[in-house]
Amino acid sequence: MANPSIASVTPVPASADEAESWVRGELIRSLMRSARGSYIVSAALMPAMVGLNWSYVPHWELLTWLAAGLIATACRAWGARVYAVRYAGRSAAAQLQFTERYGFIWSTSAIVWGLSILLFFERTPQVNQFMSWLIVAGVGTFPLNGLALHPPLLKRYVNTLFITMLGAVLIRLVSINLVEPHFQYGFLMPILPILHWFLLLRAGRHIHETARNSLELLFHNHILIKSLTQQRQAAVAAVAMKNRFLASAAHDMRQPVLALSLYADWLRNEPELVLELAPKIVRATHAVNALFDSMFDLARIDSGQVRLHIERVDVAELLHDLELQYRPVAESRGLDFRVHVTEGSFLTDPIRVRRMLGNLLANAIKYTTDGGVLLASRQTRDGLRVEVWDTGIGIAPEHLRDVFLEFYKVADHAGTSDGFGLGLAIVARLSHVLGHPVSVRSRLGSGSVFRVALHDADEAVAQARVSASGG
Repeated sequence: MANPSIASVTPVPASADEAESWVRGELIRSLMRSARGSYIVSAALMPAMVGLNWSYVPHWELLTWLAAGLIATACRAWGARVYAVRYAGRSAAAQLQFTERYGFIWSTSAIVWGLSILLFFERTPQVNQFMSWLIVAGVGTFPLNGLALHPPLLKRYVNTLFITMLGAVLIRLVSINLVEPHFQYGFLMPILPILHWFLLLRAGRHIHETARNSLELLFHNHILIKSLTQQRQAAVAAVAMKNRFLASAAHDMRQPVLALSLYADWLRNEPELVLELAPKIVRATHAVNALFDSMFDLARIDSGQVRLHIERVDVAELLHDLELQYRPVAESRGLDFRVHVTEGSFLTDPIRVRRMLGNLLANAIKYTTDGGVLLASRQTRDGLRVEVWDTGIGIAPEHLRDVFLEFYKVADHAGTSDGFGLGLAIVARLSHVLGHPVSVRSRLGSGSVFRVALHDADEAVAQARVSASGG
């Protein structure tokens, strides 16, 4: 028997770890939705109970019981209002807090109906008693569908109702000093409520299990749908990125290839210009090779085909090698190239970390027209770090995150036309694989600083990251 009140639920949390808490809270919310009108039905049955016994029971007893019932109904209405205002939209913990703090209002109603046995049992004709018993049984059964959603509250209500009923029955049996002709009937009175008591608790357990399973299924379906949606979005984004990657590669390759074609035609028509055209052909060829090398690097990392060799690297030696490679390039552009070395060593793949730092230096030199470039290593509170400073054109804040994407070039920046936008993308990939976080700070028109934290690389972890990127 499914509870219809679970059809309307609060938003499902994103994490499967929150399933148990969410289901518990939602069961209580469903209980409160189903209980909105139950106290009105209970109140409507009270005049019927009084009417059935009006001619046989002192009126003051009936009116006293009716007044107590109306007070209990008012408590139920007040509890529903408190829940709606203070608890309805809150967490599962708050839902449990409500049932613990205000569960007494159901017990109050159960006590009032349990005491109704004193009004009619062995005091009215059997037909009236039978009708009265039906009303009490209905009051005990009607809220079952809702209260079963939170077993502690169901047990509290049902136990209170039937213990009060049995107490009332025993009081009546003792007070009327039941004689032999009525013994069989009086003996059955405690037995039937006990059977009803047992059946209600059993049915409540099945209703709770059904409702709980429905909500758990709803929760896990939501998580599955969300996961599939995220995977679909990731696949669409990956396809879009690959398309953009290929389009940008084709665009960037067109210029040097076209230049090669023009130089070849020019050389065929005017072979005497070979000394003038040969260096230009070489530069165009280098540009094409550089693009292919960068694309192959990215492809190898993304496909998980990079094989890492982690060893201890001396920072001073690393910076010295980089200085030998990039100082002539910087000085050929009229730039000052400085190096500041702090001694130290760390575990990494020397070829890949040299490629990371080399790409940062190449970018710094490319986008700097005046001033210079500083390559420095420093010991910080978090460990060893290498920094690349430049006095170049800088990067606007809105572009800082995107400069690590493939083929991304800041529009209207001098120097971007002859680059492919792959250098920092390779830096980002290698940074993730080796566990050397990269950060950047920049001021437009003043220059930039890229910092690489040289944490010791773990070969197994790094290789796993390479494999994961290929998956």
